[in-house]
Amino acid sequence: QVQLVESGGGLVQAGGSLTLDCAAYNRAVGINAMGWYRQPPGKQRELVAFVVGSGRTTYADAVKGRFTISRDLNKGTVTLQMNNLKPEDTAVYYCNADRWISKEVPGAYWGQGTQVTVSS
Repeated sequence: QVQLVESGGGLVQAGGSLTLDCAAYNRAVGINAMGWYRQPPGKQRELVAFVVGSGRTTYADAVKGRFTISRDLNKGTVTLQMNNLKPEDTAVYYCNADRWISKEVPGAYWGQGTQVTVSS
C-alpha cells in the first residue's frame, strides 16, 4: 500500500511563501503522477496542481503564476512552492498520487493533510 507523507505548511502572512513536500513510500504499484489538492474551511476538496510522468504540469486557475509544482520520480517526491499567498489559500492541503491523475479524476492515494493558514 502506497503511503504519502507530507511536510511543510503552517501560518504565514499574506504575500508570504511556503513550501510543501510529499514523499511516497512503498511505490511498488508504480507512481507516475503526483499532485496537491486542498480543502478550504467549509468547502469541498479542490485541485491545486499535479504533474504526470511526462513532466507536464496542470494548475488550478486560482494558483497559476503563484504556485510551482515539481517532482523527482526516482525519489518519489513532489514539492509545491507557494508564493504570494492569499487568505483564500487557507486550507488543508493533501498530497495525491497514482499511475495517472487528471483534472476530473484524482489519484487513489492520499496523504494525511497539512494545514496552511494565510493571515491578512
